[in-house]
Amino acid sequence: MMKLKWPREQKQQLIEQVQHYFELERSEEIGSIAAEQLLDHMVALLGPHVYNQAIQDARKTVVERMQAMEDELYALEKNVSAPRGGSR
Repeated sequence: MMKLKWPREQKQQLIEQVQHYFELERSEEIGSIAAEQLLDHMVALLGPHVYNQAIQDARKTVVERMQAMEDELYALEKNVSAPRGGSR
């Protein structure tokens, strides 16, 4: 189960947003305890999926940036050729 620790003010804002959603979309009023329980349940249910997707997105970005850096490093290499006029 995924448990997030939010600052008190942020969690209160989220609870109020859940309550607001229920009022607007469902014409229902729910208390702050019910909204908090729903929020905690949804985070536990969806959190791991969202987290894993974020990790995959970050991994993709890192791989793309590493490839670009590798290309840039190859572009910086100097051409090495044997000196003209024979070897001494």
